[in-house]
Order: sequence, then C-alpha cells, then structure tokens
Amino acid sequence: MIRKALFLFLIAGLMAGCSASKDSAAGSQTFGEAFRPKKAMTYEELRAKMAGQDSLAATLTGTVVEVCQVKGCWMTIASKDAGVDPIMVRFKDYGFFMPKDISGRQVVMNGYAFRNVTTVEELRHYAEDAGKSKAEIEAIAAPKEELQFLASGVILLNGQK
Repeated sequence: MIRKALFLFLIAGLMAGCSASKDSAAGSQTFGEAFRPKKAMTYEELRAKMAGQDSLAATLTGTVVEVCQVKGCWMTIASKDAGVDPIMVRFKDYGFFMPKDISGRQVVMNGYAFRNVTTVEELRHYAEDAGKSKAEIEAIAAPKEELQFLASGVILLNGQK
C-alpha cells in the first residue's frame, strides 16, 4: 500500500514538473520557467534598445519563423522591418524544447538578448536542423554577427497562424 502511494506521488510530481504546461484560461502553453509577460517588447524595439549594448534582460514578443525540425531546440522570430534577419532563439540549458509545428504562431519569451558571432559550422548545423537543402547548407561560407536571444521561458499564445 505504501509503495503504491509513493508511486502515485512520484507520478503526480513528474506530471506537475513537465516543462510544458497549459494555461486553460487563455489557451496558451508555457515552456520552461513560468513568468508574467509584463512590458514585452517587439524585436524592433529590442534592436533599438540594444544599440551600444552587448546584452539586455528582456521580455520579447514576436512571430515564429522557423523551429528546429530535429527536436525543437531553437526557433527564429521574425522582424517586421524589411531586410532584417530573424532573431535566433535558444533555450536556457536546453531545459525545454518547442513544438516543431509552430511557424507563424505568436510567442512571448523571457530571457536575455546578446550579440554573438555565429560560426560557419553552427550556421550550417542550424540550416541542417531546419531541413535546408545540401546546396543551401554548402553555400554558407562566412560567420555571421547577429543578435540572439536565450529564453528561460516561452509562452506559446493561443490562436491561428
């Protein structure tokens, strides 16, 4: 009897500790650390605030462009400004992953933005994860200085694409 109770307690704890939870009121899902999405800024606002800074703690909102198709370990968020590359988002300590089918969906993320030089090897790895063709992967020949975001928590908002 004690073993059964202990087993049920452990199962309940594991279920409560899953990295994704559903907010039934809003129909959204939270991945990683829970947070309140106060003062969320757009990618464009973030870029303006990052002028002259190396990093910045922030809550960021935007539209998902791509998600790693291998396991959901990164995603990119679109800019509304023409000619601006999407921002690469990775997840703190690889502590959670995003669903692979959320392109076009809105998210709110908490974490920090930072400037980074992404190596050719990393860029090719991301292109491979995204399902790019061999020719597209081989065309990557130079490192890229870019703004990136390390999210400790992500809220996937309910709604259509």
